[in-house]
Amino acid sequence: MEHQLTIVVYAEVYAICQLEPQAAVPAWAEGREFVSITRTAAELSIVCQQDMVPGEVYAEKNRRLMRIEGKLGFALTGVLAAVTVPLAKAELSIFTISTYDTDYLLIADEDLQKATEMLEAAGHTVRQSR
Repeated sequence: MEHQLTIVVYAEVYAICQLEPQAAVPAWAEGREFVSITRTAAELSIVCQQDMVPGEVYAEKNRRLMRIEGKLGFALTGVLAAVTVPLAKAELSIFTISTYDTDYLLIADEDLQKATEMLEAAGHTVRQSR
């Protein structure tokens, strides 16, 4: 099944942070628009707006957040592949996050234009958030 998706690009710049696995979730990790907090035995990862992250925190910065619009049912297959395959073919690195309702991608700000072009060439609609 081929998907033609609408992908919304957030205006804000995001960071992907890595903390020690036993670290408490810091107060700066409160969300305004989007925050993702994931703990594993090996790390605590936090994705949030870059301006919230203290300078001493280890982070991949200057990322742009893209959201697949709408609620995606659990029975749908190939949604992430529909967006990640064109980006992989363009040799663009991505970081994905799935929530109950939808999927998100983070891409380097410097790659946003190329990512937009590749996604549109694959039949998707890319628009800026309001």
